[in-house]
Amino acid sequence: MKRKQLLAATASIVALALFPLPPAAAAEGAAKVDLVRAKQVAESVCAACHGADGNSVASINPNLAGQGAEYITRQLQHFKAGIRANPTMVAMAASLTPDEMVALGVYYSRQKPKGGSAKDPTLVKTGQSLFRGGVAATGLPACASCHAPNGAGIPRNYPRLAGQHADYAYSQLQAFKAGDRGADKDGKDAQGKIMAAIAQKMSDAQMKAVTDYAAGLR
Repeated sequence: MKRKQLLAATASIVALALFPLPPAAAAEGAAKVDLVRAKQVAESVCAACHGADGNSVASINPNLAGQGAEYITRQLQHFKAGIRANPTMVAMAASLTPDEMVALGVYYSRQKPKGGSAKDPTLVKTGQSLFRGGVAATGLPACASCHAPNGAGIPRNYPRLAGQHADYAYSQLQAFKAGDRGADKDGKDAQGKIMAAIAQKMSDAQMKAVTDYAAGLR
């Protein structure tokens, strides 16, 4: 097996060995999923930024439709606990109950993503190479090793990137690299810590290329 292929195949295993993921919160499994209430919250509170069905019209706000339920719930928990620092989302999550956070995750995971497309055709080839194979010379793992070749992600641990707004995904990679995300002192954001380490290996041009490519995945 070539070095690049080996890197792509083992990146996720290595990441988990360095930064083991915490067990799912017991509350998640025990929570009552009230989809009627989730729809009410989504349409009255979340829709302004994420769209009523989780398809955001503003490229700086993430699409939530089709995202993994557990991943969405965990991010809401992190906003409420102050692990992720975003003034708007911290305020939005403050009033949510544990059951509502779980229900919102399930609700959005069941919405149909509208999909997207790459904005800059000149970046597609580079983005595809990074997404599928990483860069062996610098130790940059393939995005596909954790987010799947089609960008669907691993619902419980790693987010869906397929169809995600390139502007939003790029801003998050910048935040990871700057230490504004994934650097909580208590180490509770295990996945964020993984991405913060990976982002350090990425140039600005690589970030733009890979996020533009992922936006066009389905």
